[in-house]
Amino acid sequence: MTDHPVINDSEDIMETMTERQTKPALLRGWRGTCPRCGKGRLFERRLSVARNCEACGLDLSVQRADDGPAYLTIVIVGHIVVPLMVPLYRLWDLHPGVMATGLSVLAVALSLYLLPRIKGAMIGLQWARHLHGF
Repeated sequence: MTDHPVINDSEDIMETMTERQTKPALLRGWRGTCPRCGKGRLFERRLSVARNCEACGLDLSVQRADDGPAYLTIVIVGHIVVPLMVPLYRLWDLHPGVMATGLSVLAVALSLYLLPRIKGAMIGLQWARHLHGF
C-alpha cells in the first residue's frame, strides 16, 4: 500500500503544479482578458470580474483583488498629478481654482483609465502565482 493519494483529475493537478508565466498573465490582465488564454473577457462590467472565462472556462469567481488596485491607482495618479502643481502655477500663473479644477479632471480621467487595468494586472499576477484560490 502506498502513501500517495490517488489522482483522478490529472489535468487539474498538472495545471496547479506547473509554473505559470507572470509577464504574459500581467499583460493579459492589463488588457482585460483571461490571464490563462488571453481570449475571454476578464470583466463582465467595468470592474465586476466574470465568473468564468468564456473561451477556456477558467473559474475567475475565486479572485479577490480587494483594495489593492485602488491603492495602486491612487499612488500612481498622485505621483503624476501632484508634481504638476508647481510648474503649472509658475509657468502660467493660473488661478488656484482653475488649476484645482483642471488637475481634478486629470486625476479623475487617469483613475478611470488605470483602475480596471491595474485590477486586471493584479488578477493576472494572482493567477500566475497561484494565489487566492487559482
